[in-house]
Amino acid sequence: MNDHYYSSQPKSASDKQTFEAVLRGHKLKLTSDAGVFSRDGVDYGSRVLIEHMDIPQQASVLDVGCGYGPIGLVAARLAPQGHATLIDINERAVALAKANAKANGIENVTFTPSDLFSAVADRKFDVILSNPPIRAGKAVVHRLFEESFDRLNPGGTLWIVIQKKQGAPSARAKLEEIFGEDEVEEVGKDKGYKVIRCKRT
Repeated sequence: MNDHYYSSQPKSASDKQTFEAVLRGHKLKLTSDAGVFSRDGVDYGSRVLIEHMDIPQQASVLDVGCGYGPIGLVAARLAPQGHATLIDINERAVALAKANAKANGIENVTFTPSDLFSAVADRKFDVILSNPPIRAGKAVVHRLFEESFDRLNPGGTLWIVIQKKQGAPSARAKLEEIFGEDEVEEVGKDKGYKVIRCKRT
């Protein structure tokens, strides 16, 4: 089976479902589909990241690997004077995220299919968020870390959620190598998930 949630065009037949989720006090109506990440509901890792992420009200935010949009849409709500850009290699996921923004009246957002940062390579952001695609392999995840540093404004932050058993220690070591040991901090943990914040000085 080569139809992963990180395929650009999932081949699985569409099978949409809609559910409600309350995230950071915001009730969202979300539609997911076959061939996208965590189709049956907002996954626990994303929920942990959403609970801990700190989004300034005027921030320019990038959600890398947005799926059908829960992290990026909450970030947009938390930055009413800012703007969130949601990207994913999965074109079905991007279309869902766009529809979910419309369904919830969230307008300070834009969406684009993107292989990691390819579609935003000329832009910089105040905050980058990601529940990284662990199953895509360590090389992809480490590239995400490295390119996040290049896409952050000075003083900007990268927020990552990762499970301890899925390589949190090695991920943190890589982030410290990129950002500097003093700029990488574990800011939350829950049921084996760790939220790591990295600051570009």
